[in-house]
Amino acid sequence: MTDLACDKRRRFLALGAGALALAGLSPRAGLSAGPERVLSFHNLHTDETLKMAYWAQGRYVPEALADIDHLLRDYRTGEVLPIDRSLLDLLHALTNRLGTGEPLQVISGYRSPHTNRLLHARSNGVAEHSLHMEGRAIDIRIEGKDLRLVRDAALSLQGGGVGFYPRSGFVHLDTGRIRTWAGA
Repeated sequence: MTDLACDKRRRFLALGAGALALAGLSPRAGLSAGPERVLSFHNLHTDETLKMAYWAQGRYVPEALADIDHLLRDYRTGEVLPIDRSLLDLLHALTNRLGTGEPLQVISGYRSPHTNRLLHARSNGVAEHSLHMEGRAIDIRIEGKDLRLVRDAALSLQGGGVGFYPRSGFVHLDTGRIRTWAGA
């Protein structure tokens, strides 16, 4: 990238951050600065549940991360990949923004390339180069929370992509570039 392009990008990012600050938001709005960050999950395919602090005393907790990685594995193949820690922080910020302690109901976490190819072949709603394959995306719903509310809260965090799938009953979040879309 040229120096001019870098300068333009920095100015654009600074303007975006300034606009968020004026709106009272930040990319990490809702992220607890306290001693613990707790997440609760219910994997709808395996019926596994988990509630634990993945961050404590200023650091990620390796044992908790391993448990989360396992719960969010590709349930079809059993493959496990480390989930992007920024995605976990985004989910924590989302639950704080929504004021809920209800488990995140997981429709899809990590997807192996093999599983993603199979799903992509069956549906044009599955991206060929999905961030699920990098552990940077999750499809969720939260019991008792309207999907539109979950989508709007996720959008307000400006943490990455947000897909809205009302007929399928989930919201997609990822740590890619900020964008939004609606699907089936």
